Amino acid sequence: MMRPTLIAAAFLAAATATSATAQEAITHAFDGSFEDATFAAERAIIGRGLVIDYVSHTGEMLNRTGADMGSDIVIFDAADIFLFCSASLSREVMEADPMNIAHCPYAIFVADRDGEVMVGYRSYPEGAMQAVQSLLEDISQEAIGG
Repeated sequence: MMRPTLIAAAFLAAATATSATAQEAITHAFDGSFEDATFAAERAIIGRGLVIDYVSHTGEMLNRTGADMGSDIVIFDAADIFLFCSASLSREVMEADPMNIAHCPYAIFVADRDGEVMVGYRSYPEGAMQAVQSLLEDISQEAIGG
């Protein structure tokens, strides 16, 4: 099992190992509290037999370190990122292109910004990675009750 620091490093590597075009975040509004949204996202992931490897409490980190960075801006009231993988889907996309490893692990985020709660994920490139994007969309839709 990977240690959380290695998982976070792998996620950072995946986020920075993209092409020159900017990645887009795909978000869906959640009608309810941040806590309800995180619970729904977690259930939607686990309900598919996937294991959440790590939960990054990004909102807490940003709020805790803002003053140290010389900022008093609150970016998110709360934000968590759920990192997970799918053995079967990862094998499929990496058999198509081994460099798709750069996109693993996969992530669903839940964020509360100014009272607006959202569930989302980043978009993936055309080709084999669209299977992962489809999974993330299905998880997001389930989490928001769609």
